[in-house]
Amino acid sequence: MDNTRERLIDSALKLFLSQGIYITGVMAIAAMAGVTKMTLYSHFPSKDALIVACLEERDRRWREEVARTLAGHPDPVSGMLAFFDLYQRFLLQDSERGCLFVNSAAEFPHFSHPVHLAVSRHKQGIRDNLNALAVSAGISDPDVVAEGLFILLEGSFVSGAMGQDVRVFDTARHVAHCWIRKQGQQEQSV
Repeated sequence: MDNTRERLIDSALKLFLSQGIYITGVMAIAAMAGVTKMTLYSHFPSKDALIVACLEERDRRWREEVARTLAGHPDPVSGMLAFFDLYQRFLLQDSERGCLFVNSAAEFPHFSHPVHLAVSRHKQGIRDNLNALAVSAGISDPDVVAEGLFILLEGSFVSGAMGQDVRVFDTARHVAHCWIRKQGQQEQSV
């Protein structure tokens, strides 16, 4: 069975994370995958199409990790807080260059570009997960809680990457826990 497409995606992901997306050429990706440039273009019509495929693969891996993690956290509040552990793990895994999705959005800033759209789908998926957990927790305004947690998570990731310090996740997790608890107390007093 030919796994050329997977090798190309894996090679591109490694290079994008270690060197950056824009600077990484298709020749380097093809060489790392052990194929020719022509073979690369027979699987992906453009570098942009390869980038989108990489983001989709990364998103698939992320969703699998989310499902595994949430399976161990049946309580929705615990599940929301577990996202801080997920983000921390991904920061440690990708510490060289930060978040592939954020980097991709920065390198492809036009909202209608296929790369930017792939980033938006991934980030919306995280918001949707958080929103579903907030609904399950019985929070009366799950959209606000989901968006607040999303902002804390994204900010923690960027702060952790800039300072190479994952302790920011402990602080953010504590803030999130206090805020979620306060949301629950407000609903009980209504």
